[in-house]
Amino acid sequence: MSRDQPLADPYGRSLADQPADEAEGHRGICGSLAGDQPARLLHPGGFGARGAALEPSREPESDRILARTAQFNRSGADHPTSTHEVIYKYLQRQLDQTVLILHAKVAQKSYGNEKRFFCPPPSVYLTGPGWRLKHERLKSWGLSESNCRLSGYMGLDNVATTKGDALKVSFEELPDTQKFGCAKALYVSDAEKRKHFRIVLHLFLGNGQEVGTFYSKLIKVISKPSQKKQSIKNAELCISSDSKVALFNRLRSQTVSTRYLCVDGGQFIASARQWGAFTLHLDNDSSRKGEFYPRDGYIRYGSAVKLICTTSGVSLPSMIIRKVCKQYAVLDVDEPVSQLHKCAFHIKGTNGMYLCLSNEKIIQFQAMPCSKEANKEVLSDGACWTIIGTEVVEYTFSESLAQLHSPVTPVPVICSLELNGGGDVATLEVQGESFTPNLKVWFGDVEAETMYRDPKSLLCVVPDISSYSREWRWFRQPVTAPLFLMRSDGIIFSSTFSFTYTPEQSCFTIPRVVQEDREDPDNFLDTIHQEFTRTNFHLFMQS
Repeated sequence: MSRDQPLADPYGRSLADQPADEAEGHRGICGSLAGDQPARLLHPGGFGARGAALEPSREPESDRILARTAQFNRSGADHPTSTHEVIYKYLQRQLDQTVLILHAKVAQKSYGNEKRFFCPPPSVYLTGPGWRLKHERLKSWGLSESNCRLSGYMGLDNVATTKGDALKVSFEELPDTQKFGCAKALYVSDAEKRKHFRIVLHLFLGNGQEVGTFYSKLIKVISKPSQKKQSIKNAELCISSDSKVALFNRLRSQTVSTRYLCVDGGQFIASARQWGAFTLHLDNDSSRKGEFYPRDGYIRYGSAVKLICTTSGVSLPSMIIRKVCKQYAVLDVDEPVSQLHKCAFHIKGTNGMYLCLSNEKIIQFQAMPCSKEANKEVLSDGACWTIIGTEVVEYTFSESLAQLHSPVTPVPVICSLELNGGGDVATLEVQGESFTPNLKVWFGDVEAETMYRDPKSLLCVVPDISSYSREWRWFRQPVTAPLFLMRSDGIIFSSTFSFTYTPEQSCFTIPRVVQEDREDPDNFLDTIHQEFTRTNFHLFMQS
């Protein structure tokens, strides 16, 4: 993209319509930002009178700040020169690649010859326009279609060290350009003695080149679903409000495959191939009709709940969750819902209508009162669901600027930011995971001086506002730059954090100043100029 083309600043205005000094300054920080409403931390400092301090002035306090960073090592010393145009193109196009791993929170251990396969099976989604770009680039280099094709190998983290130790995951194209794969035959053998483990995914190209190694979150090993009344003390097995769950139905007929509740095209379906993750909310009983206010706590039988799809946002109506015992919905049970429990969902406000499946369709089933026990209702097989907590791990990176010769992993993740110091130089401590010495912090298309401390901490010097445009005399609007990390070989790791330079004019009244300085118009003009060039830096953190 040429810099001569009309662009928009972070506030949607055309740069062609702005003063030349402002338009030039905004060119380097255009790009969409993601996240919630930011929280603000004050960063003291300023330009000084007449904007003369646009260049960082090395005052004694600044020297002390830098001296305190002597324990850090300089990061990314072998970083190749990346032009503003190249980074600018990335910020405009956002050609990211994302690896999503969905899996259950618990897994049953297998005993003897019985293999209890993971249910739902660990699934992988490859999303983002960067995957298509990577495929096109490999084709342009002369690789065949088979050599460009991605494949994966998935297994437990103690044995999946080679391809032969893991299950092969073949990816299929989805209508929305995503790729999907799962490991249906993965299980925990009785030789496994650990109480927790991780799933590891190895991604390869068809020519054998490794893309990266990606890990799930911790999974708890259980022998079988607990039949006892659960206690909140055993919180690891209880399901809480706002947690993510999956629902599946395993009919007693062995000829019918397991069906998973999911959303396709905005409609709820029962799929034998894919499963969906749903946020389970406790419904506030005092909510008025048509309104929904979630509340905290653990999910208990007899509670009103709401299921909302985590990807599409589509939701089911409010339902009462019931415990299932031998094809009956028990109406008077009040105990916490536990992992892998059988349950049913009575649609709130109806007379015994339950959420049910019929082949691939989701329907309402009319339950019948039990003739022998008044506290039970008779259900069909399709209305009996198994509930289990789920996790999702997301790895996002971009190879659009890289000449890749090594795996993209480990993928660094920014978790929090801490601003230190003040004056004309401030330092930003970046805290997270999987940091390496060959990473640099970027503020938009401005590279920050970065120092590596350990795998969980980087330190960088906040770039001066003059890094965006040396032609500014002062700036009138907030200037926001997305924060991301770049590896020395050109791999970009985006984040949900941003940094905003915000001008703050002090509250003075012109009439008062005019009265005091009426005899000295030059002094009055100087005062006005100082007030308009005074500024503070603010750090906006978005998660």
